[in-house]
Amino acid sequence: MKNDLIIKKCNSCGTIVKVLKDDNIEKCNIQCCGKPMETLIPNSVDASIEKHVPTYEITEDEIFVKVNHVMEKEHYIEWISLVNENKEYTIKLYPEQNAEARFKYIPGSTLYAYCNKHGLWKAEVK
Repeated sequence: MKNDLIIKKCNSCGTIVKVLKDDNIEKCNIQCCGKPMETLIPNSVDASIEKHVPTYEITEDEIFVKVNHVMEKEHYIEWISLVNENKEYTIKLYPEQNAEARFKYIPGSTLYAYCNKHGLWKAEVK
């Protein structure tokens, strides 16, 4: 089962793109602002005071996902996604909102959270 999400980011303007098909992704050299876009590699271990790895609770056929993170205008979780082999669900978040989402419970899927300052984070759903 493949649950990898391929995200590219422009380090000049901050544009983020999601790659839907990854055949020869490194050879195609996606560019923005005249420069190659960076492939974001998700972290899965919080090593600082700030929390980024999504956590979840199972409630019947849903999971309640939360990221214990500040949600300030300058620093916040931009989105949370649940990805499995053939489905992806994304909730866009905004400053001053809670970093939370509800998804259908799909064992074996992967949760992703994107912090506008510290990048991409992930956790496996058991």
